[in-house]
Amino acid sequence: MLRIGLTGGIGSGKSTVAKIFETLGIPVYYADDASKRLLNENDVLKKEIEKHFGKETYQNGELNRKHLSSLVFDNAEKLALLNSIVHPATIKDAEDWMQKQAAPYAIKEAALIFESGSQEHLDKVIGVYAPVTIRINRVMQRDEVSREEVVSRMNKQINEEIKMRLCDYVITNDEQQLVIPQVLDIHEKLLGQTAQLQTV
Repeated sequence: MLRIGLTGGIGSGKSTVAKIFETLGIPVYYADDASKRLLNENDVLKKEIEKHFGKETYQNGELNRKHLSSLVFDNAEKLALLNSIVHPATIKDAEDWMQKQAAPYAIKEAALIFESGSQEHLDKVIGVYAPVTIRINRVMQRDEVSREEVVSRMNKQINEEIKMRLCDYVITNDEQQLVIPQVLDIHEKLLGQTAQLQTV
């Protein structure tokens, strides 16, 4: 089975692309949802977070996301520390999940595949690209936040053009080109690769 990454900057539409793959019967691991679950369920992770960010990071055993976000939002050092704690746990969780899948390939959907080093554990990476103006407008509408806040979030991620050059496949989601035919094309290519692996 091939292990495939699916990434893209904030507002690129990677979650929408992931849902299309799911309709084709491909299992998808959503890293963001998994990290939220792990931060509430993984006792080792919880102890590490409390140790570095304080007891008030959890209330009644549940992560106080607002408090943690406020600590790391404008502090690059604390954000790097948080990521260094959470990313390894999420990568391991994704690997365990991948081993349980029976499909020809499985997808890990994550914004920070290259930033976290996750690509080392994947066979191929698909990028979802959208022009920056479209991405900003999408996130402003979706999250009801200001342009400045969206730009600030974007600045914490690898430049989109660089990220796409690192990917094996790129899906363009610019509201001009149809996305589904692009997904189907990559799906067929990946099925072909898995078939080749099985005959080796």
